Amino acid sequence: MNTSQRFAITIHALTLLADSRQPLTSEYIAGSVDTHAVVIRRTMAALREQGLVESKPGARGGWKLKRAPGKIHLREVYQSLGEEEVLSMHSHPNRYCPIGGNIRGVLEEVFSSAQSALLDSLSRRTIADVLRDVHARARRR
Repeated sequence: MNTSQRFAITIHALTLLADSRQPLTSEYIAGSVDTHAVVIRRTMAALREQGLVESKPGARGGWKLKRAPGKIHLREVYQSLGEEEVLSMHSHPNRYCPIGGNIRGVLEEVFSSAQSALLDSLSRRTIADVLRDVHARARRR
């Protein structure tokens, strides 16, 4: 699964948790995301390692946020996936081609600037912001 899909699934799961007073099971989250519960368990386990969620076993168990939704910035969520580069250079441009031999340096500058803008934007948004916007959109429907 590519990073952008994993990121969207992760934000979706965290937003569900932010909207619930009770712990949610992997199966419940998977139903909302429309994926398999195993995907959710893997996702949530990684978030637990980052200190974003915690789990409780048993009949009344499930996943819940470890911090307030307003304290979880999307940049932190994105970086918890372990893949920071959204854009990456292709592996083997032809170094003997006038374009291929020089494209890497140019694209590295472009991609670095775009990556910085992405991280800056994600730093300004929290899970609480996403939840607020989801509720606002739902009211407009």
